[in-house]
Amino acid sequence: MKSFLAFLLAMSSIVTLGDAACFTAIRTSEWPYRGCMMNGKLYPFGDIERTEFCYRCHCNRTWIRCCSLFLRPVRYDERECKAIFNKTSCGYDVVQKDDPSKVCSAFGHVG
Repeated sequence: MKSFLAFLLAMSSIVTLGDAACFTAIRTSEWPYRGCMMNGKLYPFGDIERTEFCYRCHCNRTWIRCCSLFLRPVRYDERECKAIFNKTSCGYDVVQKDDPSKVCSAFGHVG
């Protein structure tokens, strides 16, 4: 029983520590030399904890690498429910199409 619990703990750590969707953009000639451009906004060199579009990034003189802070819900009733992106919480709210005040269940998420 202890080994099974240890296995579950290890697997949950792997899922928690796994990266969400990431991308890297190489510097282009139109980027200013005091930071990195993304979606028309200039970000400073170094670590960026959260952009306005919910990404965590690292900017240096040659590239910017960003990973999403959110997971997209999957395996929910798409006929009755819809996923709405919430920029405040950097996540999706899965709600009923007819009554968005009612929450739906999502049984999985992907990054």
